[in-house]
Amino acid sequence: MKKAIITVVGKDQVGIIAEVCSFLAKNNVNILDISQTIIQGYFNMMMVVDISAIEKEFVDLSEEIDALGNHIGVNIRLQHEDIFNKMHRI
Repeated sequence: MKKAIITVVGKDQVGIIAEVCSFLAKNNVNILDISQTIIQGYFNMMMVVDISAIEKEFVDLSEEIDALGNHIGVNIRLQHEDIFNKMHRI
């Protein structure tokens, strides 16, 4: 299994989760774990996903989900699990 981390941050609005989940489903990305919260009107979501079944290059998927974020007005980042872990190691 290949895992990745997706973070979504931005001003809360209707449809953020629906847009992101629809994109992931269309690209054969399975959500393994998800956490989301809204703090003072700001939406924050973190997902652990399985990217084993994607049919395109990881970099292309990352660019497309970033573009989706720009379209809906939030910041979306997709990172390989190992890179995420190394960046956030204390």
